[in-house]
This record gives sequence, structure tokens and C-alpha cells, in this order.
Amino acid sequence: MAKYETHLSGDFFGLLQLIDDGILRGSASASFEDGSDWQARGVRCAVRVYERYSLIGSNRVSLSVTLVGAADSLFISAITSGGSQAILFKLNTVGEESFLSCLTDIVERYRASQ
Repeated sequence: MAKYETHLSGDFFGLLQLIDDGILRGSASASFEDGSDWQARGVRCAVRVYERYSLIGSNRVSLSVTLVGAADSLFISAITSGGSQAILFKLNTVGEESFLSCLTDIVERYRASQ
């Protein structure tokens, strides 16, 4: 499992669209699995789950992304799962780290543009 969390400022829906587009275009095997949106009292929350095939691990890896925003204050949490073929412990996490890297690149480019 790999994890990335950060606070940043910006447009909630703009960043959410960049994440969705960037992940789906970042890999030919990437897919949107499901999502959920919630909003109350000026706070927005979007949860997205993506999946892609990891050639290195010869298996599928998932990425769960949670974006929370209030005004222009944003928080993102992303966690990968899967990618290991071991029974008792994880041996190969390269696919997870690579998938997470796709998201961190998107977020860091967004941060630099603000």
C-alpha cells in the first residue's frame, strides 16, 4: 500500500476534473470503478476509485482518491491497494507506487500552477 496526502488551495471541481482526466489518460488500462460525492454547509467531498493493470506485477492495482474542499482550501488523500502476489506479506509494490506517482504528479503540477 502506498499513500499520499496534502493540503493545497484551488478550485475543487477543477482539480477533481484534472485528477479524473489525468489518471484515465495516464494508462491505457486505467478505468474509473466508482465514485461518491457529498456536500453540506460549504464543504464538498468526492471519493473516486480507479483501477489499472500493472505490467510489472502482472496484476491489477486500485487507487482510492478522496478530495475535500471548503472555499478554496483543499485536502487530498490517495491510497493504493493490490499489486502484490505474495500470500502472507507484500513483495512487489512497484505497481502501486507507480499508480500513486501518476496522481502526485497531477496534484503537484496543479499546485505549481496556482
